[in-house]
Amino acid sequence: METLIESLGFLNQFPVWTIITGFLVVGILFAFWGVPLSIWAVAGFITLWGVNAPAWLLITYAVVCLVFNIKPIRRTLITNGIMKLLDALNFLPKISQTERTAIEAGTTWVDAELFSGKPDMDRLAAESYPELSDKEQAFLDGPVEELCGMVSDWDVFVRKGFTDETWDYLRENKFFGLIIPEKYGGLEFSASAHSAIITKLASRCGPLATTVMVPNSLGPAELLMHYGTDEQKDHYLPKLATGEEMPCFGLTEPTAGSDAGAMTAEGVVFKDDDGELKIRLNFNKRYITLAAISTVIGLAFKLRDPENHLGKGENLGITCALIPSDTEGIVLGRRHDPLGVPFYNCPIDGNDAVISVDQIIGGPEQAGNGWRMLMESLGVGRGISLPAQSVGGSKTASRALGAYAAVRRQFGINIGKFEGIEEPMARVGGFTYLMEAGRRYTCGGLDIGNKPAVITAIAKYYFTELGRKVVNDAMDVQGGAAISRGPRNLFAHSYIATPIAITVEGANILTRTLMIFGQGAIRCHPYAFKEIEALTNKDVKAFDDVFWKHIGHVCQNSARALLMSLTRGRIASAPTKGPVAKYYKKLAWTSATFAFMADIALGSYGGGLKIKEKISGRFADILGWMYLITSTLRRYEAEGRKKEDEIFLDWTMQYGFSQIQNAFDGIFKEIKVPGLSWLFKGPIALWSRMNRISSMPSDKLGSKVAQAMQEPGEVRDRLTSGIYVPKDKEEALGRYEYALNALVEAEPVYKKIHVATKKKELPKTQPRFVIDEALDKGIINDEEAELIRKAEDARIDVVQVDEFTLDEYLHDTPNSPIKTEKAHPKQEMQAATEKAE
Repeated sequence: METLIESLGFLNQFPVWTIITGFLVVGILFAFWGVPLSIWAVAGFITLWGVNAPAWLLITYAVVCLVFNIKPIRRTLITNGIMKLLDALNFLPKISQTERTAIEAGTTWVDAELFSGKPDMDRLAAESYPELSDKEQAFLDGPVEELCGMVSDWDVFVRKGFTDETWDYLRENKFFGLIIPEKYGGLEFSASAHSAIITKLASRCGPLATTVMVPNSLGPAELLMHYGTDEQKDHYLPKLATGEEMPCFGLTEPTAGSDAGAMTAEGVVFKDDDGELKIRLNFNKRYITLAAISTVIGLAFKLRDPENHLGKGENLGITCALIPSDTEGIVLGRRHDPLGVPFYNCPIDGNDAVISVDQIIGGPEQAGNGWRMLMESLGVGRGISLPAQSVGGSKTASRALGAYAAVRRQFGINIGKFEGIEEPMARVGGFTYLMEAGRRYTCGGLDIGNKPAVITAIAKYYFTELGRKVVNDAMDVQGGAAISRGPRNLFAHSYIATPIAITVEGANILTRTLMIFGQGAIRCHPYAFKEIEALTNKDVKAFDDVFWKHIGHVCQNSARALLMSLTRGRIASAPTKGPVAKYYKKLAWTSATFAFMADIALGSYGGGLKIKEKISGRFADILGWMYLITSTLRRYEAEGRKKEDEIFLDWTMQYGFSQIQNAFDGIFKEIKVPGLSWLFKGPIALWSRMNRISSMPSDKLGSKVAQAMQEPGEVRDRLTSGIYVPKDKEEALGRYEYALNALVEAEPVYKKIHVATKKKELPKTQPRFVIDEALDKGIINDEEAELIRKAEDARIDVVQVDEFTLDEYLHDTPNSPIKTEKAHPKQEMQAATEKAE
């Protein structure tokens, strides 16, 4: 040691500022590497000694180091005071019992890695990305395919429901028992299969997907499987699997939506005349899917036990019970009308309805445990149903728009070649690739037993929001064909229904601003929740251990954020080489900056961060896009790094990182840091704008994505795999497919006519008008003439929209014939007159 100290004597040759700079550089590197505090202390002491620091400074430094490194002394002299100060300032957020239950329910997963600032990239790149089992794939190829063929979306909307044949098929093939174990007569499918089934059904008919997904998501079956008594499972699960029992679940109320704590539904325990324990229920629920046709209701209510019959006190809290729909006092039979979308969405009332305490899910022992049950069930279901529905719609849009843009001609060329069309098409294709990656990655995590509430909230929010963008772009590209409802229209009903997905299972505004980062900051942060627990319990020892680790965490992430930014992430490691490596490095850079800024926000706002929803929403955007980027990188690797898919990878990466950059810009601009706001709003914000993580995808890249969507082949098929594609050319999507293939087949003939037109051998007009002339002049032969006639007929057929006679329109008859010729105005007038008479 003495030799080492003597060797540092050369430091006296340098100016003080040089030594200080060197010490800071070493300090940043120590922080970056996570060097323990004790080594910092020794390194600092050696450096001071080497520059001949005065004795008083060395002694002071040694005392400070001892105080901070000897835990009993640190707790007494420093930590105890910090705890008292934080408690007096109400610095850390107070967590209600409802919030605590929501935070503790479920698990963390890769969200904790991304939140850490130093994610394990090898782990992220190796997470499960499962294929379906043979049994699951056979169900998709068999019953699901057949069901899609039985149902017409237009017919469902016009008749406002399904045929008896469809209901029977759903029951016979156990579509309501996808998740129920085989020993109870269910199919016991994985989350991946459940999601794939909803995706395919959604590509055919939105109400069909909704009807299947609700009993398999938030419903009695899910709760029974995890919490039910053996008797409840044996009685209900076999009947739920076959559809003999039709379930619904009552949670939402007029005054209790996102705030479940405001629930007014009440159950009161009492003894009846026979001495049996019963519950008297009074409630008013709304927005309950399948309620009007349900035979059993899962109900959430606040349970009171005034006489403490159950031995748990008077106010037991939220409880879940199973109630036969025909129970006296239950009022059903009415429907809401959610934007005219014909799935059963209904109110339920209960007026002094009496049930046994044994009808509590899990029996009387589970009284008061309903909120935890719901949080764990929602935490899984939220990541499957609505995300799958959004993916199904987006894949359909990608396939249909690709065909439509290649077939539809304006100004003599296919509209898919217009840059104004390419721009929205690139978004549709890029979002579809990204969402399928997120769907597969999320379900892979669920299939291995994770219940990540933050991740499933991300999936619900971003999939439904991106799905909304996709359907809006699809409507814009198709124009008049998209706003004319009828059997030919693929997008109008999705457009109408989109706000429903945005609203249900946690309204998107609150999901983004309160759940993703609000809960994530506590649930996923390595130390925050432990600090809150220690402070609440006034446990100085636990707080001391966690608090100083948190300080070290902040120091390490500040150094990582700085060095990552200066090197644009190049110093980070990547789990693989090739085109994805640079994106993993950017992800490491993003995570370090995010983690550092999250701690800055926590330190600046304390408990007040809960109400800083605009800031929280921007943090949610960063965390959400980091997850979607991670999923997409995993997809590209899992699918074998197909070169043709690299354009989709690049587009999604650039778009995702640009969204992250926008969120950081907003945070730097708006965050309030005591005494340092100027630093973040000024130099840091300026540097961030100059050193952007990414810009939006280039026009050239977007063009490649759009053109790939218009070309039949493996790339287009992979992008849209897993949806229902009708083989009948009289079906809407089938018509598009037929026309696209006919045009591709006739492409050489079109080229012959184009060349002849340039040589002025044929007049300059639409190809369909010169077929006979080209045939007469020997430019094309009979077979080629037939090919181009077929293609032109298909092209004209695709751009037609549905038309109805006035009588058909007024009667809204589902089986009415659709006319491609518009009725004469006099005929319409006559029909109107006859109708009036």
